[in-house]
Amino acid sequence: MKRIAQRQQEWSSLKYLILSKSQPDYRAIRKLFADDGWDEAKEQAFRGYLKHALAEPSKKGNLLNAYQHVWGYFKKQATETERQQYEVLSVNFSVDQDALSLFLRELTLKYQEPYLLQSALLFPKEEN
Repeated sequence: MKRIAQRQQEWSSLKYLILSKSQPDYRAIRKLFADDGWDEAKEQAFRGYLKHALAEPSKKGNLLNAYQHVWGYFKKQATETERQQYEVLSVNFSVDQDALSLFLRELTLKYQEPYLLQSALLFPKEEN
C-alpha cells in the first residue's frame, strides 16, 4: 500500500477524534491531504499535528462539534425517538458525563455505519 493511502486510512480513523480536540490541527491535517503527494515533510507535520491535538484536554464545544458531524451520518435514518434523544443529550452535554458518545456508539453499531465503526472517537483503541 502506498504511503499516502496508509496515512489516509490512519486519518480516517482519527479524523473525528482530532476534530474533538483541536480544530486548527484538524484543518492543518486536512490541508496535508489536499493533493496526492506525500513526503517526509508532510509525514513529520502529520505526526506533529496528531501529537499536539491528542495532548489537548477535551473541551465541550470541540466535542459537541465532532459529535454533530457524527450525528450527520444518522439524522436521515434515525427514528423520531433517537432524534429526540440526540437533542436532549446535546442540550445537557457535559464532558465529565459524556452520554452522547455512548449514544452515538450505539447508533453506529445499530446502523452499521462503516466509516464510523473504525472511528477512534467512538471506539478508542486500548493502550497496552
